[in-house]
Amino acid sequence: MKMIEVKELQNHIDQLIELTTQGEEIIITKANQPIAKLVSLSQSNIHHPRPAYFGSAKDRVWISDDFDEPLEDFQEYME
Repeated sequence: MKMIEVKELQNHIDQLIELTTQGEEIIITKANQPIAKLVSLSQSNIHHPRPAYFGSAKDRVWISDDFDEPLEDFQEYME
């Protein structure tokens, strides 16, 4: 992981982008404090939404059997 001050960023942006395509992460700092991270899009965790279709959440969503039962914390209000 390489660190670079924000003041130096503009002078080295081409090199830094090349490093990210090789898998390197670049931490951008200001006054020695990290403020941003430069990473390759192909290696980032950007969520690419998949198209929604009927049944696409099957086996991913469940509702417990006691979902609509009163909560113990509210028993005194339910009487």
